[in-house]
Amino acid sequence: MTGLEKITDQIQEEAKASAARRLEAAQKEADAVLAEAKDACAAMEAEAAEKNAAMKVNYEGRVKSSAEQQRRTALLRAKQEIIADVIEEAYVTLKKKDAQSYFLTMEKILKTYALAEAGEIYFSQEDLARMPGDFEKKIIAAAKEKGGSLVLKKEPKAIADGFVLVYGGVEENCTLKALFDAKKDELQDKVNAILFS
Repeated sequence: MTGLEKITDQIQEEAKASAARRLEAAQKEADAVLAEAKDACAAMEAEAAEKNAAMKVNYEGRVKSSAEQQRRTALLRAKQEIIADVIEEAYVTLKKKDAQSYFLTMEKILKTYALAEAGEIYFSQEDLARMPGDFEKKIIAAAKEKGGSLVLKKEPKAIADGFVLVYGGVEENCTLKALFDAKKDELQDKVNAILFS
């Protein structure tokens, strides 16, 4: 082998060795880039999974909260309906009492609402017809207890039940419906306490 061939072979060997080192370095760099990319992908997947889990928990929480709110609303609506039914039933029961019990209730209401002045009291046609004979005396006595006076008017008022007091042209509506409406909140609270406490 000549000197030139030896030099050529040596250059080729060095070139091959250099190429092999470069290829090995490039492979190491490519492997490092690939490992870094894999780590980045794994981190992104973990972050996405964490976000999805948080979104799922948040969504489930909102669904549960919404369902609970709907349950409470339905329960409240049912309670309000029951309370309204009980109050309506009490109104109807009071209205349909026999004459003696009904007018005993009217006397109690009269003792509450009578004023210490001169006035008139009106009843419906139906109540005037079924009024006990001694009730006019009870009206006079109840007004007198308050320091006033009441005259029972024989012309009926267009009312369903109860009575209307008139003092100096000012009417006090003491029909059962008006009294129940005026005490609606108080009655609802009492019925709620009895039924649901």
